Amino acid sequence: MITPSVTVPQKLLLYSAVSKDGYFKGIRLAGKVKVVENFGNIKVQVVNSFPDLKVKVVDNFPNKIGEWKFVDNFADFTIQYVKNFPDIKIQFVNNFPGVP
Repeated sequence: MITPSVTVPQKLLLYSAVSKDGYFKGIRLAGKVKVVENFGNIKVQVVNSFPDLKVKVVDNFPNKIGEWKFVDNFADFTIQYVKNFPDIKIQFVNNFPGVP
């Protein structure tokens, strides 16, 4: 006797280059950030919707994922703004930074 198989639909998994912990290739996406023209640690595209990371610009010491302080020296990591083929997509926000 053949029993019919039941197929259970799986949840749709959305792909993000940023881990749920807020890391990209071992780089914690919080802290002091320097913008460079070439050879940045991360290529970033600014978007208005569906970001990989929501970023809040802060003046004090950033300690939460998505809180960035832009500096010229002693950066934790560097970013390069691009329009095509980004490593991650970010959206600047005033509240609730982090991984959406």
